[in-house]
Amino acid sequence: MNIAPNSYFGTRKRLTATVASLAVIGALGVGALATGTAPVLADAVRVEAPQVPSFADVVERVSPAVVSVKVKAKIEPAADDGSDQSDDQDGMNNLPDNPQLRRFFKEFRGFGDQGGQFGMRRFNHRGHNDGQPRPVAQGSGFFISDDGYLVTNNHVVEEGSAFTVVMNDGKELDAKLIGTDPRTDLAVLKVEGDGKFTYVDFADDSKVRVGDWVVAVGNPFGLGGTVTAGIVSARGRDIGAGPYDDFLQIDASVNRGNSGGPTFNLNGQVVGINTAIFSPSGGSVGIAFDIPASTAKEVVQDLMKSGSVQRGWLGVEIQPVTSDIAESLGLKSEKGALVSSTQDDGPGKRAGIAAGDVITQVDGKDVASPKELARLIGAYAPGKSVDVTVWRDGKSENVKVDLGKLPAGDKQASNDDSKQPATPKADTLADLGLTVTKSDNGKGLVVTDVDPDSDAADRGIQPGDVITSVNSTEVSGTADVDKAMADAVKSGRKAVLVQITRDDANRFVALPVAKG
Repeated sequence: MNIAPNSYFGTRKRLTATVASLAVIGALGVGALATGTAPVLADAVRVEAPQVPSFADVVERVSPAVVSVKVKAKIEPAADDGSDQSDDQDGMNNLPDNPQLRRFFKEFRGFGDQGGQFGMRRFNHRGHNDGQPRPVAQGSGFFISDDGYLVTNNHVVEEGSAFTVVMNDGKELDAKLIGTDPRTDLAVLKVEGDGKFTYVDFADDSKVRVGDWVVAVGNPFGLGGTVTAGIVSARGRDIGAGPYDDFLQIDASVNRGNSGGPTFNLNGQVVGINTAIFSPSGGSVGIAFDIPASTAKEVVQDLMKSGSVQRGWLGVEIQPVTSDIAESLGLKSEKGALVSSTQDDGPGKRAGIAAGDVITQVDGKDVASPKELARLIGAYAPGKSVDVTVWRDGKSENVKVDLGKLPAGDKQASNDDSKQPATPKADTLADLGLTVTKSDNGKGLVVTDVDPDSDAADRGIQPGDVITSVNSTEVSGTADVDKAMADAVKSGRKAVLVQITRDDANRFVALPVAKG
């Protein structure tokens, strides 16, 4: 096939132009990169993580019901006697000569010095003679009804004469004190306002489990509404705060100012009320204690009705049942509350309860410990008739008791020790490691010496203690003790229950007996 010369050269020229155009485009591409024009890149990193539970919905709903409680008290102006107080800038010289009170004051004073806004504030009252209420405390609280009743701690309001509630939106309302219950550290306030208040309800804390998520809302350090979260760490904690200790322990951050604030479950119900923290440093270390909802609900209802709480009273002094005591009494377990003494005017003594009895049930409810007995009896109203089951002389007996009204203060029995007894002849209880003498009134044996290597010494018996009974049998001489010990051996028991009196208080100690 023949191609004309002109056609060949034309085709070659067009191909050369095409190659040149591609070269120009390539050069332009390199130039575009050099001049910073962004190329098309891959998508930014994004991870589809598992959905983590959020507390936002709970917090959004409950926050309007949680308030800050500001407390004021009337401060009496200092007398202007012309004395120079320049060496007492902190008011320490005006405090009573009480080491604990002074240490308490120093701790709060030092904490309040951090910027002047956290903790207990200090005020200089010199020059103020108006007697107007001044700030003394600040805590938290929460509404429990739409007409303005709210709950807080007794220790938040106990020194106050005027109360202000700060709402979640910053609005301030005056409140009046309805009632307090120092034994459970609870108080109820009432505010008046237009419209309805957002309020929350108490949960059934019997369903609360260790490990459940909880949310604490309050006013720590006066910062305003603050939310922290954690879990329930333990139930039934006894921290020595009072006779009705039964706290929930949580690890949500709770600090000064959270007192009286609620702890919620994920349904927005109050499972507990912040009341105490364990804190070597003054701040949260993850150990906080809440009044359980079940306790708070009962107390709050009484405070709203009458302004006070009326509790049943049994009129006995009690102590725990140890393994040794259980063995000495023939009990199969260490549960129950051992009666160490009964008060002369108490309903328990009138019904026939005596020292040495172990209370195991109240109206069919098991008594696990002295604290449990106190809570059970305290839950009844005065005048209520209850069936008390006691373990006595190796068997269970039922006693019907008409409960009295819990006195304002504890009544203690007292003995007339004004007479100085003559020094009687000492005698020895070798098996127990004790040296004793007869008491001046002929009832009981006074311990004059304790063998430091004996079981009696290990269990805390001291010279001066008075042995009044052994295994519920009154003793007036060493022969009575020997007989009680022999009876225990015959019954197959390994210990005897010794009742002692010290400083007008009774307690029981189980001592092992020698067999043979």
